[in-house]
Formats: sequence, C-alpha cells, structure tokens
Amino acid sequence: MTRDASHTPNRLRLAVVDMVGTTITDDGRTERAMSRALAEHGIEPGSSRFESMLGYARDTMGFSKMTVFSHLFEDSAVAESANKVFENSYDELIEDRGVRAIAGAEDAILWMRESGMQICLATGFGRHTQNMVLESLGWMGLADLSLCPADAGRGRPYPDMILTAVLALDLDDVREVAVVGDTSSDMLSGVRSGASLVAGVLTGSHSEATLRAAGATVVVDSIKQLPLLVEKREARHL
Repeated sequence: MTRDASHTPNRLRLAVVDMVGTTITDDGRTERAMSRALAEHGIEPGSSRFESMLGYARDTMGFSKMTVFSHLFEDSAVAESANKVFENSYDELIEDRGVRAIAGAEDAILWMRESGMQICLATGFGRHTQNMVLESLGWMGLADLSLCPADAGRGRPYPDMILTAVLALDLDDVREVAVVGDTSSDMLSGVRSGASLVAGVLTGSHSEATLRAAGATVVVDSIKQLPLLVEKREARHL
C-alpha cells in the first residue's frame, strides 16, 4: 500500500465517512454527556479543572472517547468508568430526543453507492452507541460497513479504522479511498492511511484552517457537496 509517484490513483471505490458532525448533527449531546461523566467522577462543574478537561474533549472531537478519558484520568479504572457514564448518557439523550441527519447526507451516501463506491461509516463512539444512532435514523443497511475503534484496535487519529475497512471490503489500494470528516483527527487518519481524497466538512467541530492544517486535501461546506467533488476528481483521472 505504499505510494508510487508514477501510478495514477485508481477511481474511488470506498468512502470512509465520519458520523457525528459529518452525517449527523451533534446538537450538544457530546458535551452534555461529557459534562455528566466528569461531574460524576469528582470534577466540579465550573471549576478551572472542569473547563480545562471539557476544552480538551472539544479539541479532540473525533478521537475514541476511551482514549480521551484515558488522557483525562490517570487511573485506568476511573477512565473506563467515566467512559461508561459518557456512553450511557449519550444513549439516553438519543432515546429521549432522537438523532437528526445533516441535510443531504443520506442522499450523498446513496449517490456514492449508486456510482459504484462502497461506504464505511466510522465513529469514535462504542459499538452500542453507534448502533443506536444508526437504528434511530433507520440507517442500519445504509452503508456496506460500520466501524468503531474497538473493531480496528485504535480509533482516530490513527489510520486503523480506514485500513480495517480496506481489508474488510477487499480493496487493492488505499488510493482508492476517500475519507470524509469534520475534525482534525479525521483528516490526520486519512493522511496517515494514504487515502487519495481527504475531505473536510464544516458542519461539525473544526474550522477550515484547522482541517487544512491537519492535512485536508479539500474542504467543503457539507457532505452534500461530496458527489460533485467526487465527479470532478474522477473526471481529472479519466
């Protein structure tokens, strides 16, 4: 899977697409669940430590949440407990209020599938939470594959989920992959995997400057612009 400068990338055959912030709205759920997890583990809401830890969680949106808690708490048992509270809180918020797809996201995914691409929906959440989101939207059969960090070994910003998708879906070359996300960790994972298209979207956590600094090859307002982006990219490589 190493790069060969003399080889023109093949047409795109797989899109590894982030979920929260890219295909679905967060609506503040992540921060509310994170706040509850911190408060239940002795961090006083409104304190400087609480705000610092919450700030770190914002900066690392897209990371595996277990990785985030492992950084915030030195004790691994406390980190695991905090992650469990976070997941339970997030699940309760989904049950109470449901989940909204970002406008045009489902149509963009369907267009890519109809054009011959495979789709992997990837997340930094655990499997149960990911399934709850997919079930809430009626998306359980929308993608060819869905992955969470536990499925691949490590979450973003490592490339493991992308490479796991390449192997699971029997691709020949990572240059046949497009990676789409709203955070710097999405972009870093795409760059590190060797994907030829690393697209940032502005519907989530991070700014265009942050996405480009992390290696985005292109930044668009929303995933609904992805079909046009793919068409233009494919036309250049005919």
